[in-house]
Amino acid sequence: MFHPLPIFVGLRYVRTRRQGFFVSFISWVSMLGVCVGVAALITIISVMNGFEGELRSRLVALTAHASLAAPPAAMADWTRLVDRASAVPGVAGAAPYADVQAMAGREGRLQPVLMHGIDPAAERRVSSIEQHLQEGSLDDLQAGARNVVIGRVLSWQLGADVGDQLTVMVPGADLLSSGGRPKLQTFTVTGIFEVGLQDHDGSLALIALDDAVALIGHGAVPSGLRLRFDDVMAAPERGRAVAAAIGGGTTVRDWTQEHAAYFRAIRIEKTMMSLILMLVVAVAAFNIVAALVMVVNEKRSDIAILRTLGLARSSVLGVFFTQGLVIGAVGTLLGLGLGLLIAYNVSDIVPVLERLFRFHVMDPSVYYITEIPSEPRAGQVATITLLAFLLTVLATIYPALRGAATEPAEALRYE
Repeated sequence: MFHPLPIFVGLRYVRTRRQGFFVSFISWVSMLGVCVGVAALITIISVMNGFEGELRSRLVALTAHASLAAPPAAMADWTRLVDRASAVPGVAGAAPYADVQAMAGREGRLQPVLMHGIDPAAERRVSSIEQHLQEGSLDDLQAGARNVVIGRVLSWQLGADVGDQLTVMVPGADLLSSGGRPKLQTFTVTGIFEVGLQDHDGSLALIALDDAVALIGHGAVPSGLRLRFDDVMAAPERGRAVAAAIGGGTTVRDWTQEHAAYFRAIRIEKTMMSLILMLVVAVAAFNIVAALVMVVNEKRSDIAILRTLGLARSSVLGVFFTQGLVIGAVGTLLGLGLGLLIAYNVSDIVPVLERLFRFHVMDPSVYYITEIPSEPRAGQVATITLLAFLLTVLATIYPALRGAATEPAEALRYE
């Protein structure tokens, strides 16, 4: 088969065993460094994507995809508002809610809580909280029954279990002005949920919508509506559409706004991890520079002979460029394969390592997530692979130029 001469010679230099041990060693280390760097980048970014997705699903389990706030006059007829919001294209469901800041107490223990009033039938259309119930049912939250479903952490903090009673204290403004005493009501724990987030499991309590409105005080109305869309990633656009359709001072905050701090922190972590791990690839690229410079020095007489036989400088450049590209391409492709293999099987690999070395990566007593999630994304994988290969290409330029600058007479003088 015909090969252009620079490519043929470059491939021979890659395969030859006659070059010094140290040069071969540096070449293999360079290739391995690129492989490890690319594999680590793909694996870690995929795992962080998985954690981001897991966090998103847990956050929207209780807060839905967006919340709508409207003037009290509009919220007084919230059923009509639900119908109008549900009619907007892309809205999968709408449900009223009422939030009350309170203190919950039992047997001398006090904890600040957010009493979140819901309508059980409507809530099923906007959140997946029922999937996270450990005990009880949302159907127990009937108006006037004064039942409550609390988070697992809150139940530990208060020492409360299903069937126990909690005293809820709400600082009502009308009562404080008249007597300085808060409003007190007793609720019975009928269920316990566990979402896996401290903010929810340690400070949230679900009660019937009418009970929450009664806690707020005379003439109170629900706080707003929770919305669920057909596409969670399109929540900002869907939210603006709902606000525009209803109008009248209505505002909509989607999950990307309500939980912006969480996802901003994840983005910063992903960026920093990418930069740190890309340094591994950069170090491997410097090793490619060192390896090729040593090859150039070792092959000076070969270059001189080829130049004497009429090989152009550009062809000599192609010889060493080919060698560097092969090292970089093989390392990058091996890293791509290894990274995808680990990323798609990390949930199976980690338990094996845990049993082998007798340790827990995700200790169940500390973390709510016991399995490491992973979500490789084609765009990110392609970007990582391309950047790694470009680094190796840049690393090849200097040694190739140095080889092309070899003067035949100077190189053969002492041969």
